[in-house]
Amino acid sequence: MPTFVIIGASLAGAKAAETLRAEGFDGRIVLVGEETERPYERPPLSKGYMLGKEPLDKAFVHDEAWYAEHDVELMLGCRATNLDADTHTVTLDGVAKLTYDKLLLATGSRVRTLSVPGAELSGVRYLRTIDEAETLLERLRDGSQVLVVGAGWIGLEVAGAAREHGCPVTVVPVRSLPLPRGVGDRVGAVFRDLHVAHGVDFRFGMGIREFGGSGGQVTHAVLEDGTEVPADLVVAGVGIRPATELADAGGLAVDNGVVTDAALRTANPDVYACGDVASFEHPLIGERIRVEHWSNALNGGPAAARSMLGQPVSYDRVPYFFTDQYDLGMEYAGWAPHGSYDSVVFRGDVAAREFVAFWVKGGRVLAGMNVNIWDVQDDIQALVRAGFTGHRVDETRLSDPSVPLRDALQ
Repeated sequence: MPTFVIIGASLAGAKAAETLRAEGFDGRIVLVGEETERPYERPPLSKGYMLGKEPLDKAFVHDEAWYAEHDVELMLGCRATNLDADTHTVTLDGVAKLTYDKLLLATGSRVRTLSVPGAELSGVRYLRTIDEAETLLERLRDGSQVLVVGAGWIGLEVAGAAREHGCPVTVVPVRSLPLPRGVGDRVGAVFRDLHVAHGVDFRFGMGIREFGGSGGQVTHAVLEDGTEVPADLVVAGVGIRPATELADAGGLAVDNGVVTDAALRTANPDVYACGDVASFEHPLIGERIRVEHWSNALNGGPAAARSMLGQPVSYDRVPYFFTDQYDLGMEYAGWAPHGSYDSVVFRGDVAAREFVAFWVKGGRVLAGMNVNIWDVQDDIQALVRAGFTGHRVDETRLSDPSVPLRDALQ
């Protein structure tokens, strides 16, 4: 009986196991995870659960009984420490060994940590796991004075949740506007103004020099100009890095993630990778990319499972993510990193936060974002697919709300 081992009891890993059974695989499935919780989705941690509007149970991929019912061996609280691809062996916690026929790496990512003095003080926190989310929610409900380091998507969602709990919030971004450089200044300004309107205090261009504390507990941050900002709770959202330790140990190719082809196969024919950790050849975009968003875990796990079963797979999903902050809801689809586009075309009322933005290069749509405008995501993804296959839009028509989106194509 063949054994398929999945390292990473994550959304991607759990969906891969589910798909293996749904596709008729009747061999042994072992799902290994470092955390003690069964697989869960991460978006609720900074969204519904952090806001106190959704129970934690909604985050779990399957109910507890599902794994036994589908004969999936769930090994939690176990860390895979070594991979020997030649002998098809994974070592757990440096002692126990698993032998596999096929191996899937769904190890996800790890938070980047702060390296300034005082970062080890109690109260300097990160958000990646259920345990961390539970601790943060408890502190937010206590009315802590919150300092958020970083103004990416996670940082802004935490800041929004903290304000909705009534906490004073200061945000120290790593650049002059919120959000990654790829979205552009005008979109960054929309989110800055949204948070300012809800009472968030931004300290742009400052950076953190150090944290100060008393009795081992953080009490304040010292900015680069010497200003002290009081803080009972610090939440750092300064990015994540792919968890490639096992791939490194096994001698697999790693370049900003575990290198795979479009079928999510590594150079080793019996090892696959998906989710945050995979740097894969994207058939539509035409280059190797790594996607850190929920939808990639949701869809990448099943794609990898089918590939493990020998089915033809060309994983070409358009990257997608969403956020909800205060009364603003947003969806983004496409691939437009900093420097890859010529202009951002807006459609709708930016000041009212009801608009669609498109990142365009040479008349081709690379990405689109709908803000408080709904039922347009399919059209946006169609324009993105058209753009990456060489089709251009009329930018005047693209910016005109009276013209159906699909009619913007030349």
